[in-house]
Amino acid sequence: MPEVTHHAPGSFCWSELATADPDGAKRFYAGLFGWTANDMPMGDGMNYSMLQLRGLDVGALYGMQPDQRAQGVPPNWMCYVAVDDADETVRRARDLGATVHMDPMDVFDSGRMAVLQDPTGASFGIWQPKTHIGARLIAEPNTACWNELDTNDTGKALDFYTKLFGWTTKPGKDYTEFTAPGASDPMGGLMEIPKEWGNVPPHWLTYFAVPDCDATVAEVQKLGGKTIVPPTDIPNTGRFSVLQDPQGAVFAVIKLTMPAFERET
Repeated sequence: MPEVTHHAPGSFCWSELATADPDGAKRFYAGLFGWTANDMPMGDGMNYSMLQLRGLDVGALYGMQPDQRAQGVPPNWMCYVAVDDADETVRRARDLGATVHMDPMDVFDSGRMAVLQDPTGASFGIWQPKTHIGARLIAEPNTACWNELDTNDTGKALDFYTKLFGWTTKPGKDYTEFTAPGASDPMGGLMEIPKEWGNVPPHWLTYFAVPDCDATVAEVQKLGGKTIVPPTDIPNTGRFSVLQDPQGAVFAVIKLTMPAFERET
């Protein structure tokens, strides 16, 4: 896909890694996806590292704060949804039963953000862009291409997200696809957490497109990561795997056999 210049409101726009070892995470994802890191000092010795491919932003990572660790928050990838007005979105989310983890705040002149937890327990971010729109590359090899909500209450989740963001849905037997307002192709999905997964909390799972699923899984293991779900075929879609980086953050990769999902740019 060409460079993204705009993320329509209601579409996924950014992927952010909170990690216990920023330097280790940079090495892992550089080896896996070829990303470079552009460190931006945030004060008190902290950096917010912009992850780039071909010099274009594809996501970011930062070191977890002591209070996050004290609360038992594991390293994690968080997805962000583009919005026109962060404050109004937070107000509506509260009315719909969301918990606000981080109230709307300005990030310099880059944009305005907030972090929410949906009524089923999954956390996500919202982003009102100013000078920074979010990811400049999506849905091509080594960039984010899909976000999946795994939850224990699909009905409650559907009601929340369709009302908050205006997403339309395409239900399947065990999987529902989400499409952003005005878009023609899906950008994410929803499924119920299987009982065999055990005590897994509701969460958003970020997928990254790769040219070869099996080769990527082998590289993850070589770089010190773990395989949670081995390479598995999805009929008429592709081959995917769920993985864990050496610091503990979970993500997925997929080799698409159908054209990459298109989005407004």
